[in-house]
Amino acid sequence: MDVIYPLAVPKRRRLCCEVCEAPAERVCTACTVTYYCGVAHQKADWSSIHQKICQLLIPLRTSMPFYNSEEERQHGLQQLLKRQIYFASCAFGTEDIRTSGGYFHLANIFYDLNKLDLADTLYTKVSEIWHKYLDNHYQVLSKDRIQQIDLLGRHFVNDTGLDEAQEAEAIRILTSVLNIRESTSARAPQKTIFVLKTLVMLYHLMNSSKAKEYATRALNLAREQLDVQEQTGIEELLSLISTEEDLPVT
Repeated sequence: MDVIYPLAVPKRRRLCCEVCEAPAERVCTACTVTYYCGVAHQKADWSSIHQKICQLLIPLRTSMPFYNSEEERQHGLQQLLKRQIYFASCAFGTEDIRTSGGYFHLANIFYDLNKLDLADTLYTKVSEIWHKYLDNHYQVLSKDRIQQIDLLGRHFVNDTGLDEAQEAEAIRILTSVLNIRESTSARAPQKTIFVLKTLVMLYHLMNSSKAKEYATRALNLAREQLDVQEQTGIEELLSLISTEEDLPVT
């Protein structure tokens, strides 16, 4: 039964339609997380997105089982994250930024268990997913920017293509990976530089001055490693950032 009974709802809790935010009268019986004002909006939401994420929402209402030991708890969390990654992969693909959060949390579990090789592989995958997304998005903006400059002699402001919550998640994830990379940078400096460059792209697209800060850190590390190719690439990136900052904005 997907109809909401008022007496079953806690006092002062207002349930709103997922589509229009009107008072809800129905609930998805599969995930029991999303609510709707009527059949029409429930069907509309199902067709547009809910059928892709319904399974992902089930853990939000599923009670965690009792574990007899920390080892069992960690194993249970691993299994839960693996299921979430699976469902996210089915909905969005294995290389989508919306799947990266699952990889990141699973990497943290392996890191805490001192399974560093597994954690390293997942942290690398997370970094690569975000780097690919940001690079592709920047390339699209660059093409539009060239056309805009040709037509008007001006350019428009960068953007990440993300909402505020997604930007915050990207910063949190990439900064956490960077902290871990920097703690082991002596063994894998290239991985640290890669995360730094990813953060440079993110902050540059956010029009933040932190882009230069992270680019400078990446450049200094590349110089320490005597990596001429990386130095050249980062210097070009710094030059690009400075050039775009000097251009007039529409």
